[in-house]
Amino acid sequence: MGKRVTINDVARVAGVSRQTVSRALNDKGEIDAGTKQRVLDAAKELGYRPSRFARGLVRQDSTTIGLVIPDLLNPFFTEVAAGALEAARAHGWHVIVYDTADSITEERGTLEVVASQVDAVVGYFSLDESELDRHLGGMPAVLIGRDHHEPRFSSIRIDGEQGVHAAIDHLVAGGHRRIGMLDHAGRADPSLRRDWFEAAMTRHGLLAPVVGNAVQSVDGGAEALHQLLAEHSDLTAVFTYNDVIAMGALKAARRLGKAVPKDLAVIGFDGLQLGTVVDPALTSVALDTRRIGTLAIEQAGRLVAGDTPLPTEELQVSAVLLVRESA
Repeated sequence: MGKRVTINDVARVAGVSRQTVSRALNDKGEIDAGTKQRVLDAAKELGYRPSRFARGLVRQDSTTIGLVIPDLLNPFFTEVAAGALEAARAHGWHVIVYDTADSITEERGTLEVVASQVDAVVGYFSLDESELDRHLGGMPAVLIGRDHHEPRFSSIRIDGEQGVHAAIDHLVAGGHRRIGMLDHAGRADPSLRRDWFEAAMTRHGLLAPVVGNAVQSVDGGAEALHQLLAEHSDLTAVFTYNDVIAMGALKAARRLGKAVPKDLAVIGFDGLQLGTVVDPALTSVALDTRRIGTLAIEQAGRLVAGDTPLPTEELQVSAVLLVRESA
């Protein structure tokens, strides 16, 4: 990433004065519509955004990064945030955390204000890249768990495929043949984790996968397992979209009088520390959550400074099967 674009660069490309650029960007009067549009087009072309320093929000020698997460109540995102905060603290940087409540509307609202408060943004986004770019106006961004195409953006890739295959291998080795899944109910399409699950089942020549959908909460997981077992009482194991849903499945199994893992094996996805305090301790396809947060912050810092970004191969976090007691 090259030198940060300045208001003088916009003025030069638009063929106007610095003062005119300021008026256009701040929607002031005393400027005709054609000139204003020319300035806005130049700013977009150059990827210019008004400096938050000029607005007196923070000292100019500090770096502030916005961390956008969908749900602070989900301990997975709390662990990622902890890693991000620790990495930023080591550099003397600041982090502002935004919780979008897993809502597209809240995400848009966050992006409308974030550009005036931070130097770069990292996190989980549902909006398509063109809309993200429109809101961020040239700000560096690191997208967690999804690929990017905009050159100002970067991505932290989450590779859980081999971990999910290892989970199904583990269940099959334990004698399980009827294995179900609880996927994320909030998605319009099946999740990538479901794709991995179905591929692993197919590789073992097992029956067509049985899949239910669960809200991402303990109660959501409990309710979904109740329904799944009511419809498929022969299931002896279940793999879940994440650990929170899996903890709900453990709760439901207990209420149904099923011993885990004897009557029903349960495997989650995330590898949360919280999984060690439930009974039985949760077997999970585990990600290094703190590393995810650390990589995102480190990459954002490099983009802000104009340094060489971390290479793609260093921006991947792979999952491994963490065998505890539930499977």
